[in-house]
Amino acid sequence: MGRTADYSRQSCSIAATLEVIGDPWTLLVVRDAFNGVTRFEQWQERLGVARNVLAARLKSLVQHGVLEPRLYSERPPRNEYVLTAKGKDLYGVLITLHGWGAKHVYGDADAGVLMTHKACGEDLKPRIACGCCGEIVKPRDIQLTMRADRPTVGDVMPDDKAA
Repeated sequence: MGRTADYSRQSCSIAATLEVIGDPWTLLVVRDAFNGVTRFEQWQERLGVARNVLAARLKSLVQHGVLEPRLYSERPPRNEYVLTAKGKDLYGVLITLHGWGAKHVYGDADAGVLMTHKACGEDLKPRIACGCCGEIVKPRDIQLTMRADRPTVGDVMPDDKAA
C-alpha cells in the first residue's frame, strides 16, 4: 500500500494503531462510515480517492476487523461495508482528531463542520476521562509502566503486507 513506515519492531499501542489506521485515506474512510457511507461508489465519490487506493484501504480495514463486508447484490456480486464493534471503538479517536484540527489547524477560521453537543447545545470540546472514576485525565495524571517482556507490533499484528 505504499507504506513507508515499519512499526513491526515497536512495542507501542500507538504504533500498532497506526499499523491499522495510519495509511493515507484510511481514517477518512472510517469517518465516512460513521456518517453512513457503506458502499465503494459512495466513498469514491465523496473522497475523490483513486479506486485502487480505496479498494486497498477497504481490504485492509476488513482484514483488521474494523469493517465487515455484507453482500447487497448477488448479480453482480457487490458488498457494502459496515463498522464492526472494533471499528466503532474508533469513534473517540475521530472526535478527538476533529477537536484538535478545529482548534490548532483552523483556529478562528470556519472548519466547515461543527459538532454540537445536543444535551447542552454548545460546540463539542472533547476531553479524555477515566472510564472507572469519570475524572478528566491530563498527561500528568498518567503513569506509564513498561513490561520487560512486552510484545512488538510485529508479534501481535497479522502479516497482511503480502496480501
